[in-house]
Amino acid sequence: MDPMRVFGIDCGTEVTGFGVVETRDSVRSVRLECLGMGGIRLAKNKSLPIRLDQVFQELTTELERWRPDVVAVEEVFYSVNAKSALKLGQVRGVALLAAARQGLPVVEYAPLKIKSSVVGYGLAKKEQVQFMVARLLELETIPEPADAADALAIAICHIHTAQTLTAQEAGR
Repeated sequence: MDPMRVFGIDCGTEVTGFGVVETRDSVRSVRLECLGMGGIRLAKNKSLPIRLDQVFQELTTELERWRPDVVAVEEVFYSVNAKSALKLGQVRGVALLAAARQGLPVVEYAPLKIKSSVVGYGLAKKEQVQFMVARLLELETIPEPADAADALAIAICHIHTAQTLTAQEAGR
């Protein structure tokens, strides 16, 4: 499998996490390496348009910095609270726009798929995802903020999915 750099985004109305994972070929298998991560913290006292602009500007800066091959984002999930789901959708739209403006392909994964790919169980708790992200990336500590760990999990999910598809195509 060719080396791949994936930029994962975990959209949030308070913190939008991002993480960059790259594949490295080793003797026996493909290794995953964390290149960077962080969280875009949004000020609650700012208006929504200002916060959306902040997400767009900071994601654009990070995308330009890391120059990924692909951007992976969590699909919209249904929320009990329609108002918070709408705000999350707006942040997600800005993230998709930032990727599109860079000419980058975007892939989307359901929360269950992400957790299954990283932990092996679709209903895993947040702490289990953080622990496995740290193990898979050989990190000494749990990634912080938690939103960055989720973004790394989304990136890992895409890499695992791409590896599976490559193996299936090779087997034909």
